[in-house]
Amino acid sequence: MANLKSLAKDTAIYGLSSIVGRFLNYLLVPLYTNYMPKESGDYGVSVNIYAYTALALALLTFGMETTLFRFANKEDEKPDTVFSTALTVVGVLSAVFLALIFGFITPISDYLGYSDHHEYLLMMATVVALDSIQAMPFSYLRFQKRPIKFASLKLLFIFFNIALNVLYFVVLGKTEVYYVFCINLWCTATITFFFIPDFFKVKWQFDFSLLKRMLSYSWPILVLSIAGVLNQTVDKIIFPLVCSEADAKAQLGEYGACVKVAMIMAMITQAFRYAYEPIVFSKAKDKDSKEYYAVAMKYFIIFTLFAFLCVMGYMDFLQHIIGEDYRDGLITVPIVMTAEIMMGIYFNLSFWYKLIDKTIWGAWFSLTGCAVLVAVNVIFIPKYGYMACAWGGFAGYATAMTLSYFVGQRINPIQYDLKSIFTYVLFAAVLFVAMFFMPTSWPVWLRFILNTLLIALFVMQIIHKDLPLHSLPVIGKKFKKKE
Repeated sequence: MANLKSLAKDTAIYGLSSIVGRFLNYLLVPLYTNYMPKESGDYGVSVNIYAYTALALALLTFGMETTLFRFANKEDEKPDTVFSTALTVVGVLSAVFLALIFGFITPISDYLGYSDHHEYLLMMATVVALDSIQAMPFSYLRFQKRPIKFASLKLLFIFFNIALNVLYFVVLGKTEVYYVFCINLWCTATITFFFIPDFFKVKWQFDFSLLKRMLSYSWPILVLSIAGVLNQTVDKIIFPLVCSEADAKAQLGEYGACVKVAMIMAMITQAFRYAYEPIVFSKAKDKDSKEYYAVAMKYFIIFTLFAFLCVMGYMDFLQHIIGEDYRDGLITVPIVMTAEIMMGIYFNLSFWYKLIDKTIWGAWFSLTGCAVLVAVNVIFIPKYGYMACAWGGFAGYATAMTLSYFVGQRINPIQYDLKSIFTYVLFAAVLFVAMFFMPTSWPVWLRFILNTLLIALFVMQIIHKDLPLHSLPVIGKKFKKKE
């Protein structure tokens, strides 16, 4: 129970930087979608290039974030040596990456369709290199259980980013996508500066023997990470290449803007991951570890289902996050959110092979899921447009999640409370159907009240079955006094 309370506390702090930070970043979505006309395709350009940068970031970090946790928690390893070895690897990869991009910028730009805008790729390549280097000290902060500094730096980046975007787009009237990339570069460089004192506090030591063991552990995670990123971004990379419509960039912008609403689920998953990953590795030797993992899985699913219902129930208001011209793509939101829930479940399931040092399983699962996603996109995008992107992600995550569960139960079984989990999933599905088929002709205020009542039913189910009031802090004390 103490570990669960620690998980909840750290998730809340990491959530401050992830959920609150991303929410503030949502302020940029109406900014971009109102100041960048859909027909210009500028927003679609940013969606496309950010998809490439996410893939490059996965390559450059080389699975070293999880590897750092695994080796830093081993009794026979020195955490500072693990950190400095991991950072050296990522630093060298980042330097080589920048040299290649700057050296071959013309053919790369031509191939990606940005012949007239080399500067877009040069700026974002530098951002990726700096982000990759930052990933190591950010991971070390999590290992050291320093969520306050972690959250502070993440939020500082968000505030800088928003302030500069408002200055350029609203005050100065600079509405080209060029300024989006320029601002990102400046903010990323600023945050990197704040890590300089931490670098001097570490006892630097490069261990070649340790490096070989870390690389043996990390390369399957690299494959896993690449496949995971592709599951989230490959549709945005493939779309302009296979879409038969003349306004492919404009449609991609529409889809990318609407997916921002669904990314609430990704924020929750990321906050949970930041808090959960260090605890899992530190608790691996405990006798009750599998019971803990099973309980954490159940509460994760319950909370994400609750978030899903809140987003769908209040879509009448959330749709105003994006410009009116972009809202046709909102039909993809429930599909993408469901895919993100499955991605979170897949992340929870992944620890069975990480803890027994069989990360190759994760590579196979992710590659299989990615192959399904790519196939759906390539086959169906020309006919169904971005709806194929949404269903492709759903199919890919469903495949990886299912494979990981069944193989894991054979090799390293964990007794999940499947009966309770499926009850919550079925109940949430029934409530969603009720929301989805509620007549749009009804007044917004009436739909708001009815959807709130439906969400309240789900909360009552949680309180009745798994979270009684007397177990809650503050409220629980008052409840016990009344008894």
